Amino acid sequence: MPNHTPTTETKGKKSLKQDLYDHPDLYAVDDLLTEEHKLIRSSIRDFVKREISPYIEDWAQRAHFPYEIVKKFGDIGAFGPTIPTQYGGGGLDYISYGLIMQEIERGDSGMRSTASVQGSLVMYPIYKFGNEQQRKKYLPKLASGEWLGCFGLTEPDHGSNPSGMVTNFKDKGDHYLLNGAKMWISNSPRADVAVVWAKNEAGRIHGLIVERGMEGFTTPETHGKWSLRASTTGELVFDNVKVPKENLLPGKDGLGAPLMCLDSARYGIAWGALGAAMDCYESARRYASERIQFGKPIASFQLVQKKLAEMLTEITKAQLMVWRLGTLMNEGKATTVQISAAKRNSVHIALEIAREARQIHGGMGITGEYPIMRHQMNLESVVTYEGTHDIHLLILGNHITGIPAFV
Repeated sequence: MPNHTPTTETKGKKSLKQDLYDHPDLYAVDDLLTEEHKLIRSSIRDFVKREISPYIEDWAQRAHFPYEIVKKFGDIGAFGPTIPTQYGGGGLDYISYGLIMQEIERGDSGMRSTASVQGSLVMYPIYKFGNEQQRKKYLPKLASGEWLGCFGLTEPDHGSNPSGMVTNFKDKGDHYLLNGAKMWISNSPRADVAVVWAKNEAGRIHGLIVERGMEGFTTPETHGKWSLRASTTGELVFDNVKVPKENLLPGKDGLGAPLMCLDSARYGIAWGALGAAMDCYESARRYASERIQFGKPIASFQLVQKKLAEMLTEITKAQLMVWRLGTLMNEGKATTVQISAAKRNSVHIALEIAREARQIHGGMGITGEYPIMRHQMNLESVVTYEGTHDIHLLILGNHITGIPAFV
């Protein structure tokens, strides 16, 4: 008979879905991982099964960001895994970082956004471009989850063209005066610090650390999202904000600085989106074996097997792609083009797999009984942020032809 009922476990008076996920591995990619890699993945997977999976559908339905998850992420080392331990980071390699993002996004893209923004877009620039005083002041509190951070680059009129930003700061002698606005900023409504990119009076882009409580700094929340509903998104508004001069990131200026941060974030997304794809595939595979039609499981039908076979093929190709990218990152050899291609590929195949998985689930695929529609809606944001699908095509096109098609 049809099985539309998720496996449950009793916890007090509340019935919670039991997360039975185990990742697909057609090409024995696990053999390419170290024991430490697998231990880290297992630890994060257990965390997701315990702290995210039982509650995520409710959070998404209510558009609720569970702020308590921030401290929990800090406790398990999900913030800044590659940052040196002396600053509170994990001191891990990039494959470990990728696996952490993969497991968290398998739980939910919004949860991964919270973690990857903190690590790749806040902690990374402070570590990479900050001075020792800034590293010691901010990184340990961000790593532990005591503070939440956000990254201000995108503006209302400047998304794919960040060089056109109008947010600016002026030198006022003993401080800078910051004016402008950023939008579509993950974590902003609850952030304690923001790494903000703005132009000086010469038009040169610099990074500034802006702290909550500075007069004129507000973070209005964005409501009405159909995507990333369990994460918090908002704006950054700067109205004559006095920023201490010691809050300028001194290590690098120009557009290359925020773009380096985006490389780090895109790398995490390449692994993360693959986690969402694998979750959709596993849900579809399990559902197809349980759902009975015409007297037999729908997994016995050729078209369902075709869908599952194509899903697993694309997942396997992407697993090898991100693993190879991880080794290049560890060696310091990964290029922006390689990272861009992996981000685009992982998100693209994840969206296609989510859509096919929804077909296999039939009408149940649109409900919160299964993760499919939530993943699909989330991925519609992931395919746009940190460089849209088309922008990543043009990055690769520029590499192939030597001709930039952005202008």
